[in-house]
Amino acid sequence: MSESRTELIAWINDLLKLNYTKVEQCGTGAAHCQIIDSIYPGTVHLSKVKFNANQEFEYIQNFKVLQAAFQKNSIDKNIPVERLVKCRFQDNLEFLQWIKKYWDTYYNGEAYDALARRNNNSPMSRRGTKDSTSLRKTSILSNNKRPIEKKKVVDSNSSLSKQNSKIEEYEKIILGLNEEIEELKMNVDGLEKERNFYFGKLREIEILVQTQIESEPESPEYSSVLKDIQTILYSTEEGFEIPDNGDGEGNGEGNEEEMF
Repeated sequence: MSESRTELIAWINDLLKLNYTKVEQCGTGAAHCQIIDSIYPGTVHLSKVKFNANQEFEYIQNFKVLQAAFQKNSIDKNIPVERLVKCRFQDNLEFLQWIKKYWDTYYNGEAYDALARRNNNSPMSRRGTKDSTSLRKTSILSNNKRPIEKKKVVDSNSSLSKQNSKIEEYEKIILGLNEEIEELKMNVDGLEKERNFYFGKLREIEILVQTQIESEPESPEYSSVLKDIQTILYSTEEGFEIPDNGDGEGNGEGNEEEMF
């Protein structure tokens, strides 16, 4: 039996250390991202998740992070993003009930520090850590009363440390960009598959209509309907021109060439 909304909200707040009061707040997508992170730590880009999102476009961005995590962990579940971001109760309740069942099945039971995970992946937190580290180093160097030769060694080590820090930072940026490229490639592959699917359907309809027109010439009414369908298939948007392939005719009716 599925949990009630009260039980689900209590579970989310306990697991993620949040203060949600209603199911509709899950429409931001942020909580779902961290629930998956609790199951598969390190596979969700929490640094990209906006936990204080209050605009629909920010919700959509959070769900993009969630979709990428689903693909990375081979989670075969469609995410109805367009309905969830409207923050309607029923849509978000159903999805939250599903993700709770998934969590019950795959969570390994280890302690999950939600606040630490959010803070460690926060851009402000990372920058603050670097700034405080740099401040401590500066303070130490300014108070150093050792001989000049040793101070040069310290300065050299500090410079090398900064270079290594920069290299690590650039490597993280490159890693993040590579992951975004992979996500874009997966999106493009999905769009190409969808395009080919619908193109195949339209091509089958085109061939069927043309075959019926040629085989039933004695039925004007039937043929007229088929020609109307054929006209729709061959119609183009205003400003679009069909490339001239040299055969003269290009208006669609009775033409043997493909639609696209």
